[in-house]
Amino acid sequence: MTSSATRRGWLSVASVALGSFVLVLSEFLPIGLLPAIAADLDVGVGTAGLMVVATGLVGAVAAPVVTVWTSALDRRVVLVGLTVLLVVADALAAVAPSFWVLLVARMLLGVGIGGFWAIGAGIAGRLVRPESVIRATSLITAGVSVATVVSLPLGALVSSLATWRLAFVIGGVLGLVALGLQLAMLPRIPAQQRVRFGTLGSLLGVRRARVGLIGAAFLFTAQFAAYTYIAPYLQDLVGVGADTVTIALLVFGIAGIVGNFVAGFTLGRSVLGTIGSAKFVLAGAVVLLPLLAHSVVGVFVLLVVWGLVWGALPLGMQTWMSTSSPAGSETGLALFVTTIQLAIAAGSVLGGAAVSSFGLAVDFWLAGGVAVVGAIVLVTLGARRSSAAPAQVTAHAVPDPAGAAAPAETTATGSVAVACP
Repeated sequence: MTSSATRRGWLSVASVALGSFVLVLSEFLPIGLLPAIAADLDVGVGTAGLMVVATGLVGAVAAPVVTVWTSALDRRVVLVGLTVLLVVADALAAVAPSFWVLLVARMLLGVGIGGFWAIGAGIAGRLVRPESVIRATSLITAGVSVATVVSLPLGALVSSLATWRLAFVIGGVLGLVALGLQLAMLPRIPAQQRVRFGTLGSLLGVRRARVGLIGAAFLFTAQFAAYTYIAPYLQDLVGVGADTVTIALLVFGIAGIVGNFVAGFTLGRSVLGTIGSAKFVLAGAVVLLPLLAHSVVGVFVLLVVWGLVWGALPLGMQTWMSTSSPAGSETGLALFVTTIQLAIAAGSVLGGAAVSSFGLAVDFWLAGGVAVVGAIVLVTLGARRSSAAPAQVTAHAVPDPAGAAAPAETTATGSVAVACP
């Protein structure tokens, strides 16, 4: 690739990264606005919360459906179309005259989130040199971490200064910026193969894919069983005020951004080593949080550690799944997005049940246990497969921007990281 083509490739990656940022920002912004939305639209806060749940559930269904239905289309057309859907969803939410119209808008956003992540998260291999794929993917996934950091403070600011509808206006405007950048920078990205629902089902017969999905299910269940209740933990167990809670969440988010980019380098050495280590460290940090609740400094240290390893894990699991499918990365990522959306909901429900029945400390210990089980499953089964089939490492390929095939596990440094099945 020439320097001009390389620069355009990275700008294309940036346009997808901005799209991922706006999607997650739009998904999380309403969380801090639920009381205002409920009051304005004359519904209960619990009913208003359905708009958050609906987005995730629709996203879980949309990931495989969009992947299959659009598999014959140019990926540029699909990504641009999903970004248009994001803008429409935010615009409709901003002017929604009733809660039910707002709910429809959030369901449209769910389609955009599920489809965009199933396709956009694995698109880096079509835009940059093979050795830069993991770093480019880390830029795309950084949109999630940055949006997580920005969404809650932005939502609180909007709520205090203006109507909740302004939050959706902001999301729509940022979506238009992402759309313009994508139209200007994304090249044609021809579809490589048709994907059918049977193809998605057959992926469950691939051992490496099964291990990755099981590992992702345990990971996201554990993460959101604990993280959903981090604010009550800080207020009730640690005993800090609202301002300190905001600072703590900001620290956690910044650590996550750093962890995401650090993983862009460590995954080039070992995908299994990075994921396995990060899962065990996450479990340790979550388990220790209730035990160190008496020390604000200790809690902040653990939040930094937790944020660092959490920032690395979505990219790591995404890298694992994108190299697990004989039918291409989009097939693996479609099931991955479905799995994590369902696991997020399951984690929140599990955490709520634990908090209601046994208290906050037990919830964190339970989440740590779930994370340990997931780590053991991934490391044990993943290592066993790697040692059993080293000769198959080049069985699957990640396409380079020119359309040639590069070995799937040499995308970062050219050295073998994990054997494919």
